[in-house]
Amino acid sequence: QVQLVESGGGLVQAGGSLRLSCAASGRTFNSDAMGWFRQVSGKEREFVAAISRNGGTTRYAASVKGRFTISRDNAKNTVYLQMNSLKPEDTAVYYCAADTSRISGSTISSWLGSYDYWGQGTQVTVSS
Repeated sequence: QVQLVESGGGLVQAGGSLRLSCAASGRTFNSDAMGWFRQVSGKEREFVAAISRNGGTTRYAASVKGRFTISRDNAKNTVYLQMNSLKPEDTAVYYCAADTSRISGSTISSWLGSYDYWGQGTQVTVSS
């Protein structure tokens, strides 16, 4: 069983930055690939970024590539999402998720169905 707790959301002006954190417990953290997803009310949850177990492979949605950076600190059991040059369209609830099925330390998935455990979400609001 994995517990995931996100933090760092809030209100920011367009062009600003936020860093989201997700603290994990319940499993050996470096056994799991990690991802960030986001959801706007009334819309489907969408992929934002993912990072492999060993941190060596990352993937981003086209809409955030070049602005967001995912990273992990396996010693602290934490995954981060650094969000720069924020836009109003980045407004959403952001969810951290764990993919426990990755056998290889370097593979990741952008498919929502690959992720077994989810945090409660943190609201990010970007004002124009």
